[in-house]
Amino acid sequence: MQTLQILKKLAKIRSPSGKEGPVVKYIMDYLKELGYDAYTEGLNVLVSPEKDFLVASHVDTFRVISPFRFDGEYAYGTGVCDAKGSIVAILLALSTISSLNFGVAFFYDEEIGGKGSEIFSQRYKPKKAIVMEPTNLTIANVHYGGLEVFLEVSGISSHGSCPDKGENAIEKCIELIGTMRKLNKAKISTQFIMGGNREDYVIPDHCIARVNFQFAPSIKVEELLGEVNAICQGRAKVTVKECFNGFISGETTNILVKALKAAGLKVAFSEMPSWTDAINLYHLAACDAVVFGPGELSQCHTKNECIRLKDIEDAARVLIELNKAV
Repeated sequence: MQTLQILKKLAKIRSPSGKEGPVVKYIMDYLKELGYDAYTEGLNVLVSPEKDFLVASHVDTFRVISPFRFDGEYAYGTGVCDAKGSIVAILLALSTISSLNFGVAFFYDEEIGGKGSEIFSQRYKPKKAIVMEPTNLTIANVHYGGLEVFLEVSGISSHGSCPDKGENAIEKCIELIGTMRKLNKAKISTQFIMGGNREDYVIPDHCIARVNFQFAPSIKVEELLGEVNAICQGRAKVTVKECFNGFISGETTNILVKALKAAGLKVAFSEMPSWTDAINLYHLAACDAVVFGPGELSQCHTKNECIRLKDIEDAARVLIELNKAV
């Protein structure tokens, strides 16, 4: 089965951010065999990037935490869903399309800093784009904004049996996060917290936490950050790791709807709560971008990451129909 063969090969080529070279070579060789005039700019793989319509995904993955395996329906392993299944869908579509009407880009560094799509967006200005990420084949036409901050909280240490004599930095940090949850403007997740020492019997005087906020396009990141800073004033040092506003897709959504219907698939809409390369395309290139692809986002970056091969093939069929619509 061609789908399985390509996905297995891609998944077995480790490509964590910063080490994308081998997988870039594989994709380049594959495109050359298909007869496409593909080339690289840095570690971006490009085919006709000057076209007004772009289909894109990314080649880097989260750090490898689970190996590839296949159970007859689903493939498992780091990267199969985020986003090598989407790469396979694009390659399958390109093997069938005789005259390509859209440009193709495979970006590097999506998982860390988005440098690949940043550089691309500064050089090329596609008018419309489909960024392939796991959406369960729904159209994620609403892209959330995001804010990620580090909180650094200080306390006063004391012997562990005398908590009333100290100020517990961990508890102060948890209290701060609880106050932030009352804002009701964003989905909030605490993704890392560290304080104290597992060996010492001491009330901790220092705590660091990473807190992530996802919010609808109607909320502006500057407004949310202002409220976070107000809550933390005099109580914690706030360092912004990442911040961006969301957006709602326009005409690109309608084109994708037509392609889904032509492929015989159900049309359903969703929201993209995570940063994707669509953010750079939208904000840096004024590109009307929408996110779409096979797989389930919630399983990505975990040991349970998986993707159904049929969904990859359905996505490829959508791209084939998309080529007729643009």
